[in-house]
Amino acid sequence: MIRLAPALLSLLLNACSQQPAETLRPPAPTGPPAIAVQSAPAQATSRFPETFEAGTKGSYATATETLGTGAWQLTEALIGASDQDHKRGARAARLRTGGRLTMTFDAPAGVQLIRISSAAYGQDAASTWELWGSQDGGRSYRRIGQPVRTQGPRLLTTTFEGGSARSLRLEIRKTDAGSGRLNIDDIGLETGAGAPVAGGPATQPGPPSAPARNPAPSPQSPVSQPDDNLALGNPSGATASLNTPNNYLLTRPQYAVGYHARRGTPTWVSWHLGAADMGSAPRQDDFRPDPALPRQFYAATSRSYSGSGFDRGHNCPSADRTRTLDDNSATFLMTNMIPQAANNNQRTWGNLEEWTRAQVQLGQEVYIIMGSYGQGGTGLQGFKTTIDEGRITVPARVWKVLVVLPAGSNDLQRIASGQARILAIDTPNDQQVSPDWSRYRVSVDALEAATGLDLLSTLPIAAQERLEVQIDSGPVR
Repeated sequence: MIRLAPALLSLLLNACSQQPAETLRPPAPTGPPAIAVQSAPAQATSRFPETFEAGTKGSYATATETLGTGAWQLTEALIGASDQDHKRGARAARLRTGGRLTMTFDAPAGVQLIRISSAAYGQDAASTWELWGSQDGGRSYRRIGQPVRTQGPRLLTTTFEGGSARSLRLEIRKTDAGSGRLNIDDIGLETGAGAPVAGGPATQPGPPSAPARNPAPSPQSPVSQPDDNLALGNPSGATASLNTPNNYLLTRPQYAVGYHARRGTPTWVSWHLGAADMGSAPRQDDFRPDPALPRQFYAATSRSYSGSGFDRGHNCPSADRTRTLDDNSATFLMTNMIPQAANNNQRTWGNLEEWTRAQVQLGQEVYIIMGSYGQGGTGLQGFKTTIDEGRITVPARVWKVLVVLPAGSNDLQRIASGQARILAIDTPNDQQVSPDWSRYRVSVDALEAATGLDLLSTLPIAAQERLEVQIDSGPVR
């Protein structure tokens, strides 16, 4: 059983799902017809339930919408008012693949019941959604209860029971990769006495900023921040533009990606690893498409590698992100994967990853960039250039750059002055690769020549010229 914080644990243990008889019915139910559209009285300002009657957002683009309970961020979601939107009243939220509804305010302590109504949009296929909660102002989230499968046009209510002794903000996530759209309506939060919970102000600042990182060397270093993940630069100059599908930038708190849509894999992934990034969160194994990919791009699924003879090889490893369940889950997005030979993944890279984390446990911090290049690798079923009916390229080589230095501040200055150890590794993607990763040490210059990337680009030019020509020969035991 997954252990959560005590307050959320009670919600998890007592969460109940919709009646099995309903969830197993085909899309056209035999029961009562969909609830008729009718006018509803205006809800009290800043008081649950959230009925979406005050919303007017008409596009799926990410934006913050002022609703009756406060400001919510809608991602891949809009406020639907059509005949195909199943709702009570005139409006409901409508989510498509990757959709999220996120409170940007905290409900006060004392929530005992959470009720959420859901239905399929129009005659769309079934959807799966999850309820996640945060008790630190949106900095980290943990799932409450089990995933909910919603099918058919009849609004059904899922109730989560338990108790939250601290303030709570919620996020509803549409988690399946299908094309079916989902209606969400009437989100109710109640106290144990059945009284509705107060909402928040119409506008409110986002999550509080994390503490400043590394004021002094300490194994209790603060959690890596998004700017840490690109501290060494953007190796390919990737941008979040549809005009650059083969050099598309994806950024999240856990790591940054330069994604290559034609190859179906990342060109590079960059992240920072400190002591506080490693905690007790268990491995989630929830491989899934990345909802942040534009809809025009092909999105690999958990089944894309099935039967290929190649592992779903992490770039940013699962064990590098174990502070929270959310952090670990992020490493299982398919945009963080490459088709990797089993021996390369499980032995060579597994050994390097364990060595890297051991350095952190000894008081170091590490900046890491990993990637792959070329075409054609040898897995358990022999040599292949592509998998998934040609939609995913198998790389010929897998590489990594590690910049290791004592945990502290002014990192770029210390790196430029020669206080860091810089390792560059370049391995073949095959079954004959040695488990001893140290045999594959090269210079950063050699990697740049092979990949066409500009690594360590935020360092002064003089420092780059001095450091990138070196090949590490330090101890690895």
